[in-house]
Amino acid sequence: MGLFGGMPVVKLTDAAVARVKAIVAGSATPLAGLRLGIDKGGCAGMTYKIEMVAEADPKDDVVEADGVKVFIDPGATLYLLGTTVDFKTDKMASTFTFENPNQVSACGCGESVSLEAAKV
Repeated sequence: MGLFGGMPVVKLTDAAVARVKAIVAGSATPLAGLRLGIDKGGCAGMTYKIEMVAEADPKDDVVEADGVKVFIDPGATLYLLGTTVDFKTDKMASTFTFENPNQVSACGCGESVSLEAAKV
């Protein structure tokens, strides 16, 4: 599961894996991992949805990286295919970032993106 044409749907950098591990370890309730999806909204049309979940939806695609599980909403799979998820910290913020080959454009504030489904 979590593979599309033999390749993982998404990849996580070491920084993203470390951050998910820290969130799971620091949670007061047991967490299964991170869930990625896409919501409609924002000035560019779509936003990345990221949440920690106690259990996966059985329909989710699952990607595992160094003991971390990432669950992917099946409706977002073709939009996330080939994406690298990173976790970056700078002077102003700490956040998960997405390097997505399916991203056509982004709004000026960086809060939303325009995505096309991967051509498979």
